[in-house]
Amino acid sequence: MRGRRKAAIALAVLATLAAAVALTLAGCESFGEHASGARLARMEQSPEWQGDRFANPQAMWSDMRDALLRALSGGPSVEPTEPVPVVRTDPAALAVAPASGLRVTWFGHSSSLIEVDGTRLLADPIWSDRASPVEWIGPHRWYPPTIALAQLPPVDAVLISHDHYDHLDYPTIVAMRAWKNVFIVPLGIGAHLARWGIPENRIVELDWWQSTRVGALTVTLVPARHASGRLNAQSDLTLWGGFALVGTQHRVYYSGDTGLFDAMNEIGRRFGPFDVALIEAGQYDADWPDWHLGPEQSVLSAQRVRARALIPVHWGLFRLAHHGWTEPVERVLAAARCTDLPVLTPRPGQSIEPTAPRPGDSERWWPATPWATAAQKPILATTDGVATHRVVLPACPASAGTQSVSER
Repeated sequence: MRGRRKAAIALAVLATLAAAVALTLAGCESFGEHASGARLARMEQSPEWQGDRFANPQAMWSDMRDALLRALSGGPSVEPTEPVPVVRTDPAALAVAPASGLRVTWFGHSSSLIEVDGTRLLADPIWSDRASPVEWIGPHRWYPPTIALAQLPPVDAVLISHDHYDHLDYPTIVAMRAWKNVFIVPLGIGAHLARWGIPENRIVELDWWQSTRVGALTVTLVPARHASGRLNAQSDLTLWGGFALVGTQHRVYYSGDTGLFDAMNEIGRRFGPFDVALIEAGQYDADWPDWHLGPEQSVLSAQRVRARALIPVHWGLFRLAHHGWTEPVERVLAAARCTDLPVLTPRPGQSIEPTAPRPGDSERWWPATPWATAAQKPILATTDGVATHRVVLPACPASAGTQSVSER
């Protein structure tokens, strides 16, 4: 009874705080804009539009009560206690085309510069101090950007996977208003960009499986299992997705935010094999296993889409869940030992060429901190939104990747 009372009090406190913040933020420009007119009419024709909003073909399950309670908890390793060893990205080096034709520069979390056969794309850029609609509250980044936004070479396109604050960052987008690039986004997100001053002729909105050309590169929005919204009242009024980038010589997959879903196999059949896949591996929780992959399912996803190498992303910059900050990459490496999948682990700010890897591209640059193994804290998606219907991961030899740092 005492535990229930504490839980009720904690939930009440969280609800009160949320209401106070919502009232304070009313009218905030970073919330964006609802789609209307021709834009909304096009959204309503999408197969993913169900009734009055977008929906996943595979339903999602979560236990939000426990998730909210656990959001108040933490541990000694959830955030870095020492400076993160980043690389200061060299603008002069980025100005020179990669010799292999394919280069990825990871800036932390999901922000990446992806260069494919002469085309430059910036994925989910966030240069703000916080993943938040405002500057005074919300998850704070652990280190400054490894390069100033203005020091980046000219990009041909900015890719936005969905409109959550850690992927669609209002100040970063506003800073790009005078750029020449196009923005390639899922349906509905164009309304946010237009509100923020991006000309309509620079906005390309796509439904799942739709493509556009950027020079010689074909960019296709592919499905993901996630959600969207800048406010609860705006939930799922914009679409979400990942991207398949098909160049003249190379292919890249970026997952965006996603849980495990069946259509990953179709992505691999249509567009694979991919030279490299940037797949989310962090910010997961057993209370919402369908919203994010978690490390083991990140490796499985790379196999499903037929990736030749994996770069785990969506970690290493913000605390958005209560796992250890190095746990995502440690568990990815443990899971990958059961496969022949190469895992590339660049430092934030580091550029790598996946088809011409160097020893430093896979070094263990993060500190040894305690982390929970897959056996200790499994993250297993549901197959259909029913809590008891879980995916079964491929068997792994008992000797592979079973110890956490705290057990060694």
